[in-house]
Amino acid sequence: MLEIDGLHKRYGDIVALDGCTFTVQPGRMVGFLGPNGAGKTTTMRAIFGLLRPDAGEVRWMGARVDMAAQARFGYMPEQRGLYPKMKVRDQLVYFARLHDVPPAEAHEAAERWLTDLGLADRMGDPLESLSHGNQQRVQLAAALVHEPELLILDEPFSGLDPLGAETMAEVLRRRAAAGAAVVFSSHQLDLVEDLCDDVAIIHAGRIVLEGNVHDLKTHSDRRMVELDLTDAQQRVVSELAGVLDSRFDGRRHVITIRRGTDLRALLATLQDSEDLDHFVFTTPSLADLFREAVA
Repeated sequence: MLEIDGLHKRYGDIVALDGCTFTVQPGRMVGFLGPNGAGKTTTMRAIFGLLRPDAGEVRWMGARVDMAAQARFGYMPEQRGLYPKMKVRDQLVYFARLHDVPPAEAHEAAERWLTDLGLADRMGDPLESLSHGNQQRVQLAAALVHEPELLILDEPFSGLDPLGAETMAEVLRRRAAAGAAVVFSSHQLDLVEDLCDDVAIIHAGRIVLEGNVHDLKTHSDRRMVELDLTDAQQRVVSELAGVLDSRFDGRRHVITIRRGTDLRALLATLQDSEDLDHFVFTTPSLADLFREAVA
């Protein structure tokens, strides 16, 4: 288990981390979310000892993280750290050897991961000849080539096309299913909602919401109604008891109501509508929970 326990970090008057605390269980995939500047990258760097927090501790399996533990971790930074002119296979072997993987196993692992990521025909090419998306796949392979117990990825889906994103997602699913703890940051909240078991939302250096995605949605005191409304209907609906918010998302109106609100008044408002062809009553999305948590 990864434990982030009370991390504090200041840069002069800027508070980067203010008691950041959360845990990640083996075999679980965790979305580490927050607005820009909330402290995500600072936390990730602290896990790998790339910066020293002013206070707090990072533990893995109950012991403080040291260099031996970090050697069993995999890291994909937001600012990619590969060698442009080096051949793809060669640099994966190099990274595996840095983690004490024997030479023959390093070559086998490099070729296996490149094949799994759809780059079997580019192994001998220099990195700079690959597209941005394929370079990102190589960066993921570099984080995986030594079979890490903990995988930390900073914005791994940034800039990927849908096929590339699905390839990345499937690899992360397999790593978690194999027992690895997987943590990644992303601004694509719909993707996080589909992919992750748990989330930890950080704001101004503190975790403001943490837990299982399904439980957070189910136990929320809010429910969402998505439907088509005329302007007149929206005005009536926004004044009904239990309605907390009414907004147009560019396609449909989204009504936020208190959990347990009687829907009969809302349905009565719509009963004479001949154009109503969409009505969804559901728990809040992860994006809704995120907006509320960082408001």
